[in-house]
Amino acid sequence: MTLKGRDFLTLKDFSDSEILYLLDLAAYFKKKKKNGELTDELRGKNVALIFEKTSTRTRCSFETAAHDLGMGTTYLDPSGSQIGKKESIADTAKVLSRIYDGIEYRGFGQEIVESLAENADVPVWNGLTNEYHPTQILADMLTVREHLGSLKGKTLAYMGDARYNMGNSLMIGCSKLGLHFRAVAPEKYFPSKELVSQCEKWAAESGGSILLTSDVNEGTKDADIVYTDVWVSMGEPDEVWEERIRDLTPYRVTMDVMNNTAKGSIFLHCLPAFHDLGTVIGKEIERKYGIREMEVTDEVFKKYENSVFDEAENRMHTIKAVMAATLRDWDI
Repeated sequence: MTLKGRDFLTLKDFSDSEILYLLDLAAYFKKKKKNGELTDELRGKNVALIFEKTSTRTRCSFETAAHDLGMGTTYLDPSGSQIGKKESIADTAKVLSRIYDGIEYRGFGQEIVESLAENADVPVWNGLTNEYHPTQILADMLTVREHLGSLKGKTLAYMGDARYNMGNSLMIGCSKLGLHFRAVAPEKYFPSKELVSQCEKWAAESGGSILLTSDVNEGTKDADIVYTDVWVSMGEPDEVWEERIRDLTPYRVTMDVMNNTAKGSIFLHCLPAFHDLGTVIGKEIERKYGIREMEVTDEVFKKYENSVFDEAENRMHTIKAVMAATLRDWDI
């Protein structure tokens, strides 16, 4: 299989076999790294990392993965690039294509990364947009496979706001790979009907299924994976906190939720997680609204943190696979 020269913008563009190939390639790189074996076969190549939204895991994963592959990186933070300001997205893509062998974008609308890809002559990788977060889903699926042994037939319950990048991308990934996806949320936080319809078609082909429910007991009953994310996404105004806390507190992941799941189930979170008062935002939320935990309780987080931090580590291995596979062919 070859993905050389392909962009990586959303998992909608990839078949189940291509996604599984990326997971296998990530596992190959992970094993090599654990054994101390070098994989720096892309020496001489360089990549540009555009971050209009800052990040810990995504930046560290791309930079470390590129270094392990032998590549150089240039990090462009929100103040370090003129993309869309003094220079159009199209012109930026054409300039960077003359200098770099690949371009990563993490920021706002999906249309931005798609415009970069349309105008670039090198692979473009989506590090996160408002609508999709495909590199995260690869890390999630690698983690599920490591902990549960397989993907097909497993049930993933996503609790919280399922309208944006994580809910959308998890639903796509599950439907492509034969998992049963459940969005557990108030109805107004369900994914778009158009995307649900498309995912139902993929699920019918893969043996998976899609369920949207506001009933926590129904949504998490015998689930193999419970997944949640922060209630307010990056770039959203502070004013939405009160509404989200009111609407989504009943969908917090608690031990009662986990006790309703299948034996041997795991908890996943793409991080950062507001499970205690160890953050500035957490302390501010407690001061304003009187709550000490948000989307997941501290008890759940600490009990299941191994799977969460495996998931965080796997961002690097799967991002390495994406860059490697789109820049050259690999024999694994």
